Amino acid sequence: MGRTLAQKEKIVVDLQKQLSSAQLTLVIDYTGLSVSQITDLRNRLRETGSVCKVTKNTLMQKALEGDDNWKAMEKFLSGSSAFIFIQDDLGAAIKAYQAFQKESKKTELRGGVMEGRALSPDDIKAITELPTKEELIARIAGAINSIPTKVAVGVNAVPTKLAVGIKEVPASLVRAIKAVSEKDDSQAA
Repeated sequence: MGRTLAQKEKIVVDLQKQLSSAQLTLVIDYTGLSVSQITDLRNRLRETGSVCKVTKNTLMQKALEGDDNWKAMEKFLSGSSAFIFIQDDLGAAIKAYQAFQKESKKTELRGGVMEGRALSPDDIKAITELPTKEELIARIAGAINSIPTKVAVGVNAVPTKLAVGIKEVPASLVRAIKAVSEKDDSQAA
């Protein structure tokens, strides 16, 4: 028994909601996966804050209508499609999918869409090589933390150099007076 029009409309609304909150959406061919394998994939992705939906391509096309940001996904809509909606940690979600793919050997990544641009599987793999959000925050914090240290070292160096300079003035003055007196003594003799 097929779905009613109301059920299909509800699915389209849910897909639109998922798209509106996603930064990146992947399209995979899930042919050959069992229900337990799809459940395993969903559980792995849930840990990264991502969602996996299996739906008909025609319903996804309806969800894409009027949304130019995701229009590029249409080129991936053929065959049996599952959609991975990634909200936050792109690298972790893609790595979770890649680990699943390596174990099951039954799915194929067709591509993805991010910021209105279609991404090839190679583009998606490159995203996993980017530093994570936590690594970037740590780098920024380290850079910000180093600035006060450098300022403190510079501020501490000023009085030290000033003291050395002040200490040198009398010594230079003594040497100058001694040189003048020796010159006067040599002229007098």
